[in-house]
Amino acid sequence: MTYVISNIHGDYKKFKEILSQISFKERDTLYILGDLLDYGEESMELIGDLSVRLNVFCIAGEHDYLAARMLKGFSAMLESGAAPSEDYIAEMTAWVQDGGQPTLEAFRALDKDAREGVIEYLEEMTLFEEVEIKGTRYLLVHAGIADYSPDADLEDYLPEDFFSEPLDASYPLVEDVTVVVGHVPTRSGKIERGEGSIFLDCGVCEGGRLGCLCLETGEEFYA
Repeated sequence: MTYVISNIHGDYKKFKEILSQISFKERDTLYILGDLLDYGEESMELIGDLSVRLNVFCIAGEHDYLAARMLKGFSAMLESGAAPSEDYIAEMTAWVQDGGQPTLEAFRALDKDAREGVIEYLEEMTLFEEVEIKGTRYLLVHAGIADYSPDADLEDYLPEDFFSEPLDASYPLVEDVTVVVGHVPTRSGKIERGEGSIFLDCGVCEGGRLGCLCLETGEEFYA
């Protein structure tokens, strides 16, 4: 079976509950649509788990993309002892205030090899995935695609284009393709469907639930 989840935000406990509910096996496939990190206390435990699963594919969200840069800079400073630039300090402060504090603290507690592994994992996350299940084509992204044009190659978009413009549920973004996203918590706290779209973020970072959808059956799971 093929499953999709989004916006775990360091809630490793709920992630494990979902895997238990779906009886996740090696023959199954799971796509995580970004924002693995921040807010929750177990972002490093989550990445440690995901990094050894060959059937789990992670798509970057803005928290992951920013954390990769912030943590790489932080690790370099630990190694060199160099003072950070004013721009880096400002960006780091903003990130820490927007949920990054527990991620930074947990990262700092890791040894050098583990820190390098986390950074490598984050930097290797893709910006989108395309899959076809039972004749239905799906485009998996974190938030949407800013200024989308059917004539443009998805590889030509910038990373920020996949984070900056939330998908509009009222009309299909891509013809004959169901776009699956996270990013913005749904009003119902459940997985919601729009015109040619599916919204997975059930508000974990706001005290809500973690939602998971099976693409073959349409069955929903919550933790």
